[in-house]
Amino acid sequence: MPKLYRDTAEDGFGKPKPLKRPVQARSKFTVQAIYDAFVRIWRADGWAGVTTRAVALETGISVGTFYDFFPDKEALLSGYVRHCVEALLARIEAEAITPQELDAAERIGRLVRITCNARLDGLPVFDHEMLMLEHRIAEPKHHRRVYDELATAWARTFAACPDLLPPPSPAAVQAMLLACWGARRYHLLVQPDGADDWVSEIEAMVLAHAGAR
Repeated sequence: MPKLYRDTAEDGFGKPKPLKRPVQARSKFTVQAIYDAFVRIWRADGWAGVTTRAVALETGISVGTFYDFFPDKEALLSGYVRHCVEALLARIEAEAITPQELDAAERIGRLVRITCNARLDGLPVFDHEMLMLEHRIAEPKHHRRVYDELATAWARTFAACPDLLPPPSPAAVQAMLLACWGARRYHLLVQPDGADDWVSEIEAMVLAHAGAR
């Protein structure tokens, strides 16, 4: 499995950043508990309700322990968004790239569903309001980093389809990724009504274009 974290300077999605990446099991548990508390407060009270004290209390840790990992709530948001990206990449790795028994249609279908569906069971919460706050932490280089990581995952998924003949060109794979990732983000942005089956429609289009149907 490829390394998902590039280095400790990039543990967040943008600026400000978390102070450190958890390495020990206890630290990982604490950071995950902080993220879980952040989501609970976010859902109940929105961004205004997310304070360092509120998150620490909800997590059951001291404010000082919170500050060991995050200097402020913007850094927490940065770390959480990066956490969402890492979870997405890990899901693609585990379900679309690694399995040996999948045919091309199922492998690519999984890739599309994971890439497009922000509400997929098992993935961290990322919603419209979080998208609206990305400007606080993200620069173009951070979006480019995520895109490059996704492009690598998509290329590896298609490379794992020996039954897909002829394989799509790199330009075609890039176009399909742009369509899926752009659709995911725009769907979060505009929240259209009556579009619950849009992921299935995009999956059908990608499979047809890839020649995997």
